[in-house]
Amino acid sequence: MPRPETPALAADAIIELTDRPGRPIVLIERRFPPLGWAIPGGFVDVGETVERAAMREALEETGLAVRLTALLGLYSDPARDPRGHTVTAVYVAEAAGDPQAADDAGACRIVSLDDLPSPLVFDHAQVLADYRRFREQGQPAPLRVD
Repeated sequence: MPRPETPALAADAIIELTDRPGRPIVLIERRFPPLGWAIPGGFVDVGETVERAAMREALEETGLAVRLTALLGLYSDPARDPRGHTVTAVYVAEAAGDPQAADDAGACRIVSLDDLPSPLVFDHAQVLADYRRFREQGQPAPLRVD
């Protein structure tokens, strides 16, 4: 039986900086289209776990070694990525230090949830709204069934 055609798989990490007041997060400015601000992340390599991919992508794009603390949720809307159907697992992570943009990141910015840059790409405005709820109420992203 031939392998089925499936969506691409990605992993993202909302990085909380534990060494700063209020635990601000790190966003990257994408170097390649779609352009805008994003949660650090990228595609899972064959033979790699989704968790390892989230940590690798965070390190590659921000220079920060992260510790994953929670799975916020899975985001699978076929229209979430203009490049094609992509499913991402979004983790909450902790790190300390000064992020440095590298790899696919043209810049890094440390932000609070009340001061998000624009434009946010993909469905990251929704993801960050879910993250705000997670920080306030401790609940993961809600299930979205159509």
